[in-house]
Amino acid sequence: MPNVAVLNDYQRVALSSADWTPVTDLADVTVFDDAMGEAEAIGRLRGFDVLCIMRERLPITRTLIEALPDLRCIVTTGAANRAIDLEAADDHGIVVSGTTNGLGRLATAELTWGLVLAAARHIPLEDRLVREGRWQATLGRTLRGLTLGIIGLGGVGRYIARYATAFDMEVIAWSRNLTEERALESAVTAVGSKEELLERSDVVTIHTVMSPESIGLIDAAAIERMRPGAILINTSRGPIVDEAALVAALQDGRIGGAALDAFDVEPLPAAHPYRALDNVILSPHLGYVTEDVYGEFFTETVRAAAAFLQGSPINVLAGPGAATIAAPGERRYEDVR
Repeated sequence: MPNVAVLNDYQRVALSSADWTPVTDLADVTVFDDAMGEAEAIGRLRGFDVLCIMRERLPITRTLIEALPDLRCIVTTGAANRAIDLEAADDHGIVVSGTTNGLGRLATAELTWGLVLAAARHIPLEDRLVREGRWQATLGRTLRGLTLGIIGLGGVGRYIARYATAFDMEVIAWSRNLTEERALESAVTAVGSKEELLERSDVVTIHTVMSPESIGLIDAAAIERMRPGAILINTSRGPIVDEAALVAALQDGRIGGAALDAFDVEPLPAAHPYRALDNVILSPHLGYVTEDVYGEFFTETVRAAAAFLQGSPINVLAGPGAATIAAPGERRYEDVR
């Protein structure tokens, strides 16, 4: 029988989040619940025909693809995945299928707002201090009347704008492609530059996709433009923020704090300097990690894997049956939701 691997099932819930019978009737399924790097993956994933992956937890590089001669299909959650080398998959005739995004954007927006509140009121720090026997060590900030700056007014950013309005915040937004008309649709004021947004905002939250243009978007110069006391929220992708520059700003008290759900290296290394700072909240990439999102993701993963095993792939991003699209990194199938 074919061999199917389910990767990075950190919470050990993949098999209970969906009915895998359509796959287990056709193949042997092995679940890996730990994180693995490329070198380890090469050793552990040989002999598997299908890899079922969760977002970008394991980059599927050309090197990895070429080291797995039995690999014939990759199923990724989401309608696109920038961590998969789709050109390499094309070159080796490997089918890459996706799923819909479902409730993932909403779940990420809700977590983002939780981080905004937690950072503004120092909730994690105060929780820890209460457990240590202390009482009321910090002063928080009310959100009413503050300015929220949204970088990227897409699927997540539009939810954030609605939440901020409900909290009586002024909301401004910027991205390279944002028009004033699109901003007005979300009752947001578009500003002319990233620099203006950073200078005006009390809270800056990042919701732009990672691309060559957005890597390092928030660098040392950008952080220098932020208001003293401002809070930076990142629930998008780690490399959008220059980690070394942010660490330095937090250590110096240059900004009020940060709340982060994404990092350059995940899981976050044990010796990372973020771990020693009280003015940063660390969340282990939980944006889309909810029961209902996982239910959607794994149900559609089962559908896509079973369809491939039956010889009729669906939701194809690369390999036989994929549409020809100019930019492989942008490829997605049509997400009807």
